[in-house]
Amino acid sequence: MMEFFKTADVVVIGGGIVGTAILRELSKYDLKCVLVEKEPDLAAGTTKANSAILHAGFDAPTGSLKAVTNVRGNKLYHELQKELGLDIEWTGSLVAATSEEEMQTLQELLERGQKNGVEGLRILNREEVLAKEKNLTTVVGALWAPSAGVCWPFAMAVAFAQCAVQNGAEVVTDCRVTGFIKEAGRITAVETSKGLIKAACVINAGGVYADGIARLAGDESFTIHPRRGEYILFDKTAAASLVKGVVFPTPNKKSKGILICTTTHGNTFIGPNAQDMENKEDTAVTLTGMDEIMNSARKLIPNLPMGASITEFAGLRAVSGSGDFVIGASPVAGLFNAAGMQSPGLTAAPAVAEMIVEAVLAYCPAAVKADFKAVLPQSPLFHRLSHEEQAKLIEKNRLYGRVICRCETVTEAEIIAAIKAPCGAKTVDGVKRRTRAGMGRCQGGFCGPRVTQILARELGIPVPEVLKERADSHLFYEKNSADEGEA
Repeated sequence: MMEFFKTADVVVIGGGIVGTAILRELSKYDLKCVLVEKEPDLAAGTTKANSAILHAGFDAPTGSLKAVTNVRGNKLYHELQKELGLDIEWTGSLVAATSEEEMQTLQELLERGQKNGVEGLRILNREEVLAKEKNLTTVVGALWAPSAGVCWPFAMAVAFAQCAVQNGAEVVTDCRVTGFIKEAGRITAVETSKGLIKAACVINAGGVYADGIARLAGDESFTIHPRRGEYILFDKTAAASLVKGVVFPTPNKKSKGILICTTTHGNTFIGPNAQDMENKEDTAVTLTGMDEIMNSARKLIPNLPMGASITEFAGLRAVSGSGDFVIGASPVAGLFNAAGMQSPGLTAAPAVAEMIVEAVLAYCPAAVKADFKAVLPQSPLFHRLSHEEQAKLIEKNRLYGRVICRCETVTEAEIIAAIKAPCGAKTVDGVKRRTRAGMGRCQGGFCGPRVTQILARELGIPVPEVLKERADSHLFYEKNSADEGEA
């Protein structure tokens, strides 16, 4: 008789924005659900390194899964923002044209967007563009999409997961899927690095590894290849000489192009480029890539304030062989795929969750919970409070008066809360992405050691066991006797 590590009705594989959105949608029903993520924290793949844009929906081909779920997902986020306290700013977006030829492309995007059901689209002349973004001095016109926005993707994935846990779901990190057990052609269990999980059905939201997971189950119906995108992030002081919202160049067949965008936290970035890769772990930043990003962005804003750049990073998009999303039941009974989630996967996630859960319920029927808790309780953000409100918090908990991250004004109380919360931080980068400690001008140069000490204390582990992000990302090591004799 097999011994099971966990028993569930549904196992979700992958803790990115799509997997966590699916988990929350599943938690509305009388189903026992477990999400497994191979990394020590959630959202450690594409979700942590993307453009953070909620697209309007004019770019995807009409009738494609991308187009349908983009427009639906965009609308769903308005409701989810209120329920989960999501960090979203509905800024609208511009697709900027620098020639009459590009203006013709804007007309094509306008017509496609209207067919896709995007509301409020219109083409602006040069004067109207400059009224919105004064630094776009090379632009002759732009497509305006008022329904677009910017968000904080990592926090959204964590919020989805926390809401699901609040409703009885379970999240297991550091848990790699290694295989499946089938009986009479149907999946009955998931093999993981932590043991067997009995399951009636499995949802594959494995990002760039989704095709490998499907093949483990015997499904070879799709392929995924990684496409790398590099970015340059600027200090908040640079925003005045860049843009206030989201500005795309006129797109090409491969990419929406290298854009300029200011985040919900006030930093502006340029990127991404698009490099098809073979290695699904290659998130290196390259000199060639940096030159490509800067040269492209200068077509829209010639005087980039490169002296204000504070970091560079890269992420991988999961591109399917068809170019469209892969959503729905697999040829293998009991397996459901949510794969190929490149842009606009972030925007589409809630709509993808609806489609996947509808398919799952047809296979594994369940009643709607009468007591589903849609609203997620919110914690105060110290730096956004008035001095009077801050003083009251410090009276209740003196650790609100101890600022750990000077750049972003993050307190020790907030860091502890981020560690102790459901689906809490277990790594230095986990703290950074939940609280912004380490995301400022010094990039953790001041607060990093203190965050490490707090993690070790709160997790009850030695400092050398604290990870930066992934399972092999140790920051320190124990000094041994051989080291002591070295000069």
